[in-house]
Amino acid sequence: MVAVKYSRRSFLAISAALPMAAKSGKVPVGLELYSVRTELAKDLMGTVRKVAGMGYECVEFYAPYLKWDAARAKEVRKLLDELGVKCYSTHNSASAFDPANLDHAIELNKILGGKYIVMASPGRIEGGLDEWKKVAEKLTKAHEKMKAAGLRAGYHNHQREFRPVEGKRPIEVIAANTPKDVMLQLDVGTCLEAGSDPVAWIRANPGRIKDIHCKDWSSKAGKGYKVLFGEGDAPWKEIFQAAESVGGVEYYLIEQEGSDYPPFETVKRCLANFKKIHG
Repeated sequence: MVAVKYSRRSFLAISAALPMAAKSGKVPVGLELYSVRTELAKDLMGTVRKVAGMGYECVEFYAPYLKWDAARAKEVRKLLDELGVKCYSTHNSASAFDPANLDHAIELNKILGGKYIVMASPGRIEGGLDEWKKVAEKLTKAHEKMKAAGLRAGYHNHQREFRPVEGKRPIEVIAANTPKDVMLQLDVGTCLEAGSDPVAWIRANPGRIKDIHCKDWSSKAGKGYKVLFGEGDAPWKEIFQAAESVGGVEYYLIEQEGSDYPPFETVKRCLANFKKIHG
């Protein structure tokens, strides 16, 4: 056996590169609020309170939040602070990355205390891989401006990003043509439905999978995305192991498109399943 010596400087560099899970021993679990969208639309503050009461540690607001003004964002931040809940990222349409809207998105996300502004969809893509390269270019330009404000850009996949176009998966084009500090937010369910391996994707992109949308999917007839977290086809233990050992995961977000239960009951059951599987 050869003894390896590390300088203090190299030790600190290695320590800084470790994911949150390795440093704290626990990765926070939150909720993508699209999962309770009907309730959120009726009573935003009450919904956030209820979600926090279930034990969710963070939340992700989705596209409608961009209509807030700064005063509304400050009200929401005040509530989050009172509840001890974080908002690490927001889920946005491609229009939030347009020059006309980007400053407002940055302003709101800074008020909310966020780290990542995530592009949830690139909009209509009618061409081949060159069109996906344009998406990566838009993401990169926005990311440069976000970095100046202390934020980062992120990209969220759906099925089409994992389905080959001209012999290559669009998500590979996004990853290859954006800076390494652009977060790749992995939606597990859509990755599975497209026939891809989420564990392999995490391992192929070390340090970039800062967040995982914990959405399950079932190949059983009639189930699809209506299955609760942990009751579908996703190999969650392997996903968690890869995410926390090489992926660089900082937080998890449960996302649910619906189930046989009402929305609040659905996300309560999903969180209970998460805790059983992840620990």
